[in-house]
Amino acid sequence: MDDLLQEFLTETAESMDTLDVELVRLEQNPNDPELLSNIFRLVHTIKGTCGFLGLPRLEAVAHAGENVLGMVRDGVLTVTPDAVSLVLESLDRIKELLAELEQTGSEPEGDDSDLIGRLNAFAEGGDAQSAPEPAPAAEAAPAPEGEEEVAQDSDALQAAFDAAEYKGPGSVTNPAEEQKQDAAPDSGEDKPAEAAVPAPVASAAPAAADKAADKTPAAASGGGAHGPSVAAQSIRVNVDLLENLMTMVSELVLTRNQLLQLLRAQQESEFAAPLQRLSHVTSELQEGVMKTRMQPIGNAWAKLPRIVRDLSVELEKKMDLQMIGAETELDRQVLELIKDPLTHMVRNSADHGLEPTADRVAAGKPDVGTITLNAFHEGGHIVIEISDDGAGLNSDRIKEKVMKNGLATEAELETLTEQQIHHFIFRPGFSTAAEVTSVSGRGVGMDVVRTNIERIGGTIELQSEAGKGTTFTIKIPLTLAIVSALIIACAGERFAVPQISVLELVLAGKDSGHTIERIQGTPVLRLRNRLLPLVSLREMLKIQEADDTPLEELGEEETFVIVTQVGQNCFGIIVDRVYDTEEIVVKPVSPVLRNISVFSGNTILGDGSVIMILDPNGIAGELGETVVNEQPEAEAARQQIASDQDREALLLFKGGDDVPKAVPLALVARLEEVDGESIEFSNGKPLVQYRGRLMPLVPVSQNITISKDTGRQPMLVFADGERSMGLVVDDIIDIIEDRLSIELGSDKPGVFGSAIISGAATDIIDTGYFLHEAHGDWFGAQGTLENGDGRHKVLLVDDSAFFRNLLTPMLSVAGYSVTAVDNAREALEMCESGHDFDIIISDIEMPEMTGFEFANAVRNGGSWADKPMVALSSHSSPEDLERGRDAGFTDYVAKFDRDGLLQTLQDTLSSNVGHA
Repeated sequence: MDDLLQEFLTETAESMDTLDVELVRLEQNPNDPELLSNIFRLVHTIKGTCGFLGLPRLEAVAHAGENVLGMVRDGVLTVTPDAVSLVLESLDRIKELLAELEQTGSEPEGDDSDLIGRLNAFAEGGDAQSAPEPAPAAEAAPAPEGEEEVAQDSDALQAAFDAAEYKGPGSVTNPAEEQKQDAAPDSGEDKPAEAAVPAPVASAAPAAADKAADKTPAAASGGGAHGPSVAAQSIRVNVDLLENLMTMVSELVLTRNQLLQLLRAQQESEFAAPLQRLSHVTSELQEGVMKTRMQPIGNAWAKLPRIVRDLSVELEKKMDLQMIGAETELDRQVLELIKDPLTHMVRNSADHGLEPTADRVAAGKPDVGTITLNAFHEGGHIVIEISDDGAGLNSDRIKEKVMKNGLATEAELETLTEQQIHHFIFRPGFSTAAEVTSVSGRGVGMDVVRTNIERIGGTIELQSEAGKGTTFTIKIPLTLAIVSALIIACAGERFAVPQISVLELVLAGKDSGHTIERIQGTPVLRLRNRLLPLVSLREMLKIQEADDTPLEELGEEETFVIVTQVGQNCFGIIVDRVYDTEEIVVKPVSPVLRNISVFSGNTILGDGSVIMILDPNGIAGELGETVVNEQPEAEAARQQIASDQDREALLLFKGGDDVPKAVPLALVARLEEVDGESIEFSNGKPLVQYRGRLMPLVPVSQNITISKDTGRQPMLVFADGERSMGLVVDDIIDIIEDRLSIELGSDKPGVFGSAIISGAATDIIDTGYFLHEAHGDWFGAQGTLENGDGRHKVLLVDDSAFFRNLLTPMLSVAGYSVTAVDNAREALEMCESGHDFDIIISDIEMPEMTGFEFANAVRNGGSWADKPMVALSSHSSPEDLERGRDAGFTDYVAKFDRDGLLQTLQDTLSSNVGHA
């Protein structure tokens, strides 16, 4: 039974319970218009929903009942016992049908024409005399005669009682009573209708109750046999109650943190085990309460299709709204705060983004413009993309407005990149609309959007390409109540920095690999070939003490720099000390400090201290637009240099010996420390409870012993979907960017070979080997890798970042030059741009364009039409292989068969060379 039907059954059951009570009240208060209006509305809602869900039998009965109520509401009929009894009978029939619908999942077959006819006749005639058809149902033989007939059948009566006793207390109905109820109507069908209504009100309600009792036993017993009804499986809870519960859980989290802080101060304690259990229970309770606050983001999108449709008519443009990931859940508080920004951005895309239909056709585009909403989870926060396939932002038009508004001079604009120019649309009062309309042009849009998003700790990014469209990317926290934060110290005061904005931590000083330099008196950090602007927390908060190190001498002593990102801008915050990460409960900031933009709230730490939460968005504002906005250009230049030199981020560590080891950083999900006391063993293998699941631990070297006596030891967490693995190491050295070039191969298990990284010989770790050690079924095959004997160019197309990062170093070690992209459309754009490759490897299951569609597009013409193509998929049945060959793939390899992939590449390329 799908979710929509369950929701219908739940709400309708609530409405039916309400109607039973309200109809009885109406009979006692026939002149209450508000009561009558509520009853009519509930029945009308039931009828409309049944029609929407395609339940014609239910709709017909509800419609007939609605007709009677409509006549009463319009004053044509008055509230009489006959009217109430007849409507109650229609409600009983609806209950029967709902019970069958819940049990079978489909509306039962049957004929309700008798009941519908009586309802319609009553609505037209107005009393029982003018509706002759209700009489047969209301007629009954004289009660004494009917009862005497049942009483004489003593054997049958005794058998019924025996059956009831055999069923026990679980039975819902009494067979004897059921037989009695069945016998009474059957024994006297010829009785006049007047006998059924001897008194005005006093006897009408019992008569209705008898009818309800006669109709409901089957449904009731059916519900008992098939388990609880859908309506009984969910309840409605007041939002204020949930908010109060969340507040209490937040206080419990604070208390848990305080107890754990006390525990850390003691070497051994008898409270260690119960406190650890309390910590787990608190975490589970917190997660459970958080789930009660979660709602699908589709709730915030509900009104957008109507808005786009109205704009299509108003602007005379053909447009279509596509919504992807509507089931993505986030906190209802966050959901409420982003509704208005999303609405404005969709309107903005419709007005500014999409061109008129004639212009689209002239540009060779489809006449229908597309606005796409896409939402997904990424690293503890929600990412929402609003994109359109319109004309993109007009940089020249933006420049004109910038100079006209005095925001920058022509000379200053010449030094800015396209992306920096586009960001002017976020300035207050800025608009490129030629005239003010009901849709846009007043300049109060995008700056308010950015302000509202940043107010909840989110960021908004912008990418636009002329002629192809614009994409806004919003990144917001999953919840505002409890967040993960980094605890830091400055001038003896502690502060919290939300981890969502922290990219990395850097130790800077003359004895470290990073030094603080100065450009025109402004401190900057040279970090991986880029200059990072710095801000001193001491100076910003004016808490510098007399004996503190002057800012100009910071480069001489070691200091910590928190590398922070706000939107496209990166900067560093200079602090004295970094403690640890901790889940904090966000408390609203005091009204006295509300105007200080660098604070977003406060919290209570485990030791009871109250500390302030820093707002990276506010700190970025204190830095000034000029300094911060220089960063995207530096970042773009750094990315260009990295691309030119085939550089990639590597994590350096040591384990088992003094030889440094490296692994691509993109493969590592998290860096953690495992406590020996939390290690458990299953089948002789170590594991820990990690984020509600069991995670196996694998040592990077046989020289590393994993036991409960090892204390705290660092580990690298690798994760893909529901699988995860902890690689236990001795020490994490650094994160660097360098060119990965294997100089020497290795026969050592778990090691690809050796490369020169930062001037030192470094072992390159074969991550796949350790993943297979942790989960035997993680890969379909295992084995050592052989180095290739050629430097062939390989294009890898896979939407999974994990597998791109896993296969790229493996193929590089085998001697291939690898270029990886995350979707087929980007690969086709490379084909149009003239890029050349020797072979193409493509995943099959990809969004937007599957591997089969990609192969067809390649084979239909172009420079890659004759290039060999290898398909990767987790499905490798004969039917899959045949379909892959029909689509144009040269060969088909199971996705996790690493040896098979290398052998296929070698055979395919050798075959091509031979044919050439």
